[in-house]
Amino acid sequence: MKQLIIALFLISNITLFAQASQLTGNYNRKLSEGERHIIEYNLTLNPDGTFVFHSYSKLQGGTPPETNHYGKGKWSEKDNLITFSSDKKEDFNEKYTLDFNKSTARFVTKNPRDKSDKVIKTKLQFLESEIFWMRRIDIFKE
Repeated sequence: MKQLIIALFLISNITLFAQASQLTGNYNRKLSEGERHIIEYNLTLNPDGTFVFHSYSKLQGGTPPETNHYGKGKWSEKDNLITFSSDKKEDFNEKYTLDFNKSTARFVTKNPRDKSDKVIKTKLQFLESEIFWMRRIDIFKE
């Protein structure tokens, strides 16, 4: 009986680890209008539960014409919803200024039972964020 309980426990931990490893990696999105306007988003979800975000924009006629914004913190997953958090003491400094507290995103991927030829790119779809330009942004996994 003990061996059965231990085996079930190990299988459940492996399943949880597989889910987390499916989420980890680099996500990005590039929006551009030729060379005139460029907006790039890069997000890295690390296996240790931390993340790093970088936003770059180059807008012709913008003030300033080029900007970089950075954020970092921790992430967690429950039911394909990713919750982001940033610690005011640890995650903020002169470079890292974006506050990801109260930000959530949905992990979207093709269902393994879907045998159709339909292509669904793996992505994070931001649902909520106090960073106004992050709401409803899709960032695709590399």
